[in-house]
Amino acid sequence: MGRTGGARIRTEVRIGVYGESMERRLNARLSPLIPTALAIFRIVFALLLLCHGTTTLFGWPAADSIAVGTWPYWYAGVIELVCGLLLAVGAFARAAAFLASGTMAVAYFVGHSTISFWPVVNQGEAAVMNCFAFLLLVFTGPGRWALDTARSASHRAAPA
Repeated sequence: MGRTGGARIRTEVRIGVYGESMERRLNARLSPLIPTALAIFRIVFALLLLCHGTTTLFGWPAADSIAVGTWPYWYAGVIELVCGLLLAVGAFARAAAFLASGTMAVAYFVGHSTISFWPVVNQGEAAVMNCFAFLLLVFTGPGRWALDTARSASHRAAPA
């Protein structure tokens, strides 16, 4: 072990210390933005879900609508529409996200898994991703710019 071995060890230690401090700075900068990022995430997924509902029920913006009462597609469209609206404004967000997550799980297991279990084979990736995205919102809550957040802030501010 000559000079090169010792220099190599010192370099690795420096990189480790630098990387750790850089990670701390990044965390310090990004942590305050978590509620905003979560709100944007919620709104984007809500609008995508809302589009599925409006397409199913009204044929807008993409396809023909489903006949009223057609099981299970029309009912899924109603759930997508209602949950999409609730999530977009952040009202009853955890309950709406739970219902949306379950709807996407049912969509996967009823509509896609009958072809194959694997999402890449049965084209069910979107259903699986939506299921877990909405499940994340069940646990994290709606973030900023939500009626639920405003309502809970007003309850905290009210005198007991």
